[in-house]
Amino acid sequence: MLSEKLTPFIDRYNEIGELLSAPDIADDIKRMTELSKEQSALQAIVDKATEYKELLETIEENKSLLGDTELGDLAKEELKELEPRIHELEEEIKVLLIPADPNDDRNIILEMRAGTGGDEAAIFVGDLFTAYTRYADLKGWKIEVMSASPSEAGGYKEITALVKGEQVYSRLKFEGGTHRVQRVPATESQGRVHTSAITVAVMPEADDVDIRIDPNDLKVDVMRSSGCGGQSVNTTDSAVRITHLPTGIVVTNQDQKSQHKNKEKAMKVLQARLYDLEMQEAQAKEGAARKEQVGTGDRSGRIRTYNYPQNRISDHRINLTLYRLNEIMTGGLFDEIIDPLIADAQAKSMEAAGL
Repeated sequence: MLSEKLTPFIDRYNEIGELLSAPDIADDIKRMTELSKEQSALQAIVDKATEYKELLETIEENKSLLGDTELGDLAKEELKELEPRIHELEEEIKVLLIPADPNDDRNIILEMRAGTGGDEAAIFVGDLFTAYTRYADLKGWKIEVMSASPSEAGGYKEITALVKGEQVYSRLKFEGGTHRVQRVPATESQGRVHTSAITVAVMPEADDVDIRIDPNDLKVDVMRSSGCGGQSVNTTDSAVRITHLPTGIVVTNQDQKSQHKNKEKAMKVLQARLYDLEMQEAQAKEGAARKEQVGTGDRSGRIRTYNYPQNRISDHRINLTLYRLNEIMTGGLFDEIIDPLIADAQAKSMEAAGL
């Protein structure tokens, strides 16, 4: 019974309350912070559990009055209002019972790369990044470009950005994978539809607590910046390339005039990649492989297709097709795709948890 599954949460919440009121807790700031965070995380489910138990009691009271000549009709009317709320509450509670992703509240490092399709793929990297920027504006998030390699034809060969805000990872984690675009390039004189592919990687922002990097594991190269840019490009040895020797991961940053700032940004991306690698290894051991998250840039491993001639956007993981491609891209209306993906993920988690 659902109410039995809720009891441990209520008991733990009350236990934390007692621990926080203990006289010696103020002397242990770290412990107090940990307990406060745990209690805060339990607050939503405890509130729903309390409402649920009170509602069950009220329903039972009304049922016991159904045979009463004076109060029976009143109890019957009240039950009509109360019983539907029970089903709503049960669904809300089931969602809260799903084990939380510990990274959901984190900012993300977003990496986008052109794959199959050359110039057209690079142009689409720019188009999709612009659409994500509009989505971020709607959500009140901030986007900071950390490094970019512009394409001469437009768009980017690759771009890396930090996305900051509430619940960023919880929503954008579904964007990781290979995105395929079908459209007529501006340079196509015959009007033929071309197919291109880009990869998107979504990595939780990590810090020194999550990933400790031994300086001896790093090879840091300083070089002259190259590529498109203003007067500062090609004038100073400010570009930084960091190689993490144990994994072979290489991160380059040259967007800032300062060598120190380039190194700082490169280290942030390296931390995110190492943290992401650690997550993948842990999930692989648990048997939960993230097939969509690591794309090759080829057309085959697609998670989503953007078909411009048909104004169609299709997410292949949940067989979702919307004929609103232009509206979604120009308006940043990704909730129309992400909300069904979240609902599908929640349904699978509930099924796995036997809820």
